[in-house]
Amino acid sequence: MRHFGKGSGPLADTVTSESNSNDSSNPSAAGISDGAGVSAVIGAAVSATPQVLVLVDDPLPAVRRLTLNRPNKRNALSNGLRTQLFAALRAADADPLVRVIVIRGAGPCFSAGYDLAQDPTEPLPWPITRADGGWARHVVQGWFEMMDLATPIIAQVHGFCLAGGTELATACDLVYVAHDAQIGYPPVRSMSPPDMAWHVWLMGMRRAMEAMLTGDSMTGDQAVEAGFANRAFAADELDERVLEIADRVAKVSPDLQALNKRVVHRAMESMGMRDGMRATADINALGFHQRSSREYFAQFSKGVTTALSARDAQFGDYREGQS
Repeated sequence: MRHFGKGSGPLADTVTSESNSNDSSNPSAAGISDGAGVSAVIGAAVSATPQVLVLVDDPLPAVRRLTLNRPNKRNALSNGLRTQLFAALRAADADPLVRVIVIRGAGPCFSAGYDLAQDPTEPLPWPITRADGGWARHVVQGWFEMMDLATPIIAQVHGFCLAGGTELATACDLVYVAHDAQIGYPPVRSMSPPDMAWHVWLMGMRRAMEAMLTGDSMTGDQAVEAGFANRAFAADELDERVLEIADRVAKVSPDLQALNKRVVHRAMESMGMRDGMRATADINALGFHQRSSREYFAQFSKGVTTALSARDAQFGDYREGQS
C-alpha cells in the first residue's frame, strides 16, 4: 500500500463533509480491502510525518487504485486530501505500467463534498485568485485537469456522493455506483449554485432543473437512468465489479486509449461543455452575495452540523433522513 502525505481554500459549496461517525481511518476496518500494493511513501508531496489521506494500491496488473482516506469525515475534500489526490493522479498518469485508475472512498461513503471545517493553515493544492469567484474557478481547473490526463479514470461510488463529491465523480471518465448510493447537490438549497455545474451536460435540461430547484438526491439506480453513472451494482459487489471493468479497460493499449478518451472529451468541448462550466462557475460566486446565503453562513457560528441539519430538516433527507 503506497500513500501520499500531507499536502486550502475558503468555505465553498459543500455539504455534510463532517461526520459524527467513529469509523476507523483504516480502510480495511471500514470494509474496503487493500489489494496487492506494496507499502511505500511516494513523491515530493510527502512530509516527514504524513497524514495519509489517499491510499494507493495496485489490485490488478496495470490498475492503480486511489482510496480517499478520511472516513471519519465522510472523505471531505480538504485541501490536503486534494493535494494528495492530484499528486497520486499525476504519478499514475506518468507511470508506464498504469493503464487505468480507480478512485473510491474508505468507510461509509465516496465523498460528502468539500470540507466545511477546512483547516486554514493547510495549503491549497494549486494557486487561487483573490478575485470574486476564485474558489469555483480553482476547483474546476482541477476537474478539467483530470479530464485531460491520458489515463482513463473510474469513479467507484457508494454511500453519499454529494456536492464536491459529485464534481470529483464527474471529472472521472466512467462512474459505477452502488444501487443505494445517494448522489446530490444540497448546497443549492442554502448556499449557492454548484462550483461545477455538471447537471445539464450529463442529465439534460429537465432533470438538471429539478436537481437545481430541489437539491434532492438520486439513488444509484436513478443516477444511471439520468445519465450521471454508467451502471449500478450491489454495494457488496462494487469492488469486484469495478475491478472487472478496470481490467477490461486496461487490455487496450494506452496510446490508443488516450485517443479514445480524448474523442469523447473533444466532442463534449465542441458542444460547449467546458465553456458552459466556466460560465456557471462565475454564477456560483453570485450565490455567496445573496441575503439567504449570508444568513446561512451566519449559522455556522453554532456549528457546521447544526447548520446542515437546519438546511435539510424541512426536506427530511440527507443527514435528517438517516435513522
